[in-house]
Amino acid sequence: MRKIKNGFAFLGLIFLGILLMNAVQKDKVMTAELETETTGVSSRMIENDENDYNVYALEMPNTLDFAGEEVPLYLPDIKERMDRELLVNTYWQSNGLLLFKRANKYFPIIEPILKEHGIPSDFKYLALIESGLQNVVSPAGATGFWQIMKTTGKENGLEINSNVDERYHLEKATHVACKYLLESKERFGNWTAAAAAYNAGNTGILRRMEDQQVDSYYDLLLGQETGRYIFRIIALKEIFKDPKKYGFNFKKEDLYTNIPTYKVEVDTAITNIAEFAKKFNINYKILKIHNPWLRENKLNNKSRKLYEIEIPQKGFYSK
Repeated sequence: MRKIKNGFAFLGLIFLGILLMNAVQKDKVMTAELETETTGVSSRMIENDENDYNVYALEMPNTLDFAGEEVPLYLPDIKERMDRELLVNTYWQSNGLLLFKRANKYFPIIEPILKEHGIPSDFKYLALIESGLQNVVSPAGATGFWQIMKTTGKENGLEINSNVDERYHLEKATHVACKYLLESKERFGNWTAAAAAYNAGNTGILRRMEDQQVDSYYDLLLGQETGRYIFRIIALKEIFKDPKKYGFNFKKEDLYTNIPTYKVEVDTAITNIAEFAKKFNINYKILKIHNPWLRENKLNNKSRKLYEIEIPQKGFYSK
């Protein structure tokens, strides 16, 4: 009998607890409703606004162009493909910030060379999407900032072997890229197709145009990589033009900068680059950072070729 009474008492406590919880919840709802009536904003809305991470659709610009050539945004598929690249490159924030940082360091080297060859400045963004402005190597063997294949590099005068690989020499590689782009522009008659050909090859783009009986990049049905290629370039150009519009906030001092250097001419072999670096009060790592085209701890130079080695000015690698 005592157990039954205790059971009823326990159930009573539970029921009383439920009533109290409901009363508290009702009071919260009434308070929220009163806040909404008096201020027009509920406490729940305020809480979500303060704590939730929000992702917004992007407003498509009315007009976009690449190298002065208009993007046909009136075509539904073109507008969707452009929207995709703007979204991807806006919300991949860490990568975007790194691109801003590196561009501040390397665009000043690339831009004058493009101008020298009469190539629109927009092509600096081609290098940006090709490598992220890093000396990377693709699975196919394309190398450096401009992702130059060994055959293309050699055909255009670059020295490429196990000892020296000038695809890693930014200035020389940029000149080679410019030469290729100018040849493509002459073949296709416009910069957009020339840029696409940098990815798929002149023959590849020409064959697809002939097969599909069109003469514009934007009318071609292409594979994933080349199909996104121009849109990625234009998306980065648009984001770089107005970083804050796309949520990128940084100060000038946040960006990477070039270390001033001077050139040392060498026309003999260097048997040990680590020892050579010590003559200039730097180490092997620092010398290779500024001369990534030197691929080993020696320079063979059997032909007595004249090389220019970049040495950082004093004071930049010391406290």
